[in-house]
Amino acid sequence: MKIKRILVSQPAPTDEKSPYHELARKFGLKLDFRPFIKVEPVAGQDFRQERISILDHTAIVLTSRNAVDHFFRMCKELRITVPESMKYFCISESVAYYVQKYIVYRKRKVFIGRQSFGELIDVIKKHKDEKYLVPCSDIQKAEIPELLDKVGVKYTNAVFYRTVASDLSDMKSLDYDMLVFFSPGGIESLRKNFPDFKQNGVFIAAFGPTTAKAVVDNGYRLDLQAPLPEAPSMTEVATTGRAVNEPPFRLVGKRMPLPTDAPAQIAFAVPSRNLPRAVDRNRMKRLMREAYRLHKAPIIERLRLQGVQCAWLFIFQGREPVNAAQTTLRLTRALDRWMNEHG
Repeated sequence: MKIKRILVSQPAPTDEKSPYHELARKFGLKLDFRPFIKVEPVAGQDFRQERISILDHTAIVLTSRNAVDHFFRMCKELRITVPESMKYFCISESVAYYVQKYIVYRKRKVFIGRQSFGELIDVIKKHKDEKYLVPCSDIQKAEIPELLDKVGVKYTNAVFYRTVASDLSDMKSLDYDMLVFFSPGGIESLRKNFPDFKQNGVFIAAFGPTTAKAVVDNGYRLDLQAPLPEAPSMTEVATTGRAVNEPPFRLVGKRMPLPTDAPAQIAFAVPSRNLPRAVDRNRMKRLMREAYRLHKAPIIERLRLQGVQCAWLFIFQGREPVNAAQTTLRLTRALDRWMNEHG
């Protein structure tokens, strides 16, 4: 069976350079986009009934931009002035960058994980004396309270917004060859909006293990799951991405959907054949990460404005370590070149 008509359960991308458009042109596909879920705020009056005092906490755990928006919305609705001493623990750099929409960014009060909550826990463990507030939706990943319980910190889960099924009553049927889902909520929405849906020959694709599990748990057939362990995204980037060279660095990147709301994911490689000593390799990676961290903001903002996501792989190709100044110069030049030539 040839797949020609695909329904993607997300909003349509606004950028013509989106990977979705490239796929459609390359394979002659008809792609339709329709969000199956939406976020609704919890009213301040309802929140008061939970008897949770925001100001009893000294730190906020932020796992998404939705969490950021609804935390500060609730504070405004309840007329709460958040003290400057409040600390923010953000799951990723993109979420930390987004917090600047509401606060003056200071390194001493914003703490950042890499991408997963497990990595953020490593940061939280160093601040066990804080009392954490976790703004979340009514559908929360089970690992969040599990990991917080495991490290023994004081925290409060608080529902600031709800994930609900979109009203899809205007869609009379699902006349597609493939349906693509990105969250368990999308599967629940499918059941609610189309209770008589019979999968038959329709392919269902799921992004992420929890979405894949929801497909199977709801009695559907899972035909495609991504990403797969045997084909991680960085392997795809290295083999099919576009590259620029700024000796001794090579930057390979690709526009592609990512399993995160961050505009970009990045990895750093220092081959042992280039620098045999582990101490040299580790130092080189630290310099690369720091150079990227300090100079990524305008690139990330540019991606966000374009509505696209990128995965990048920085590879050190020199035979001798270089200093911090040279690392910063070459990496930032490589990023600028990649965005101008391939972005």
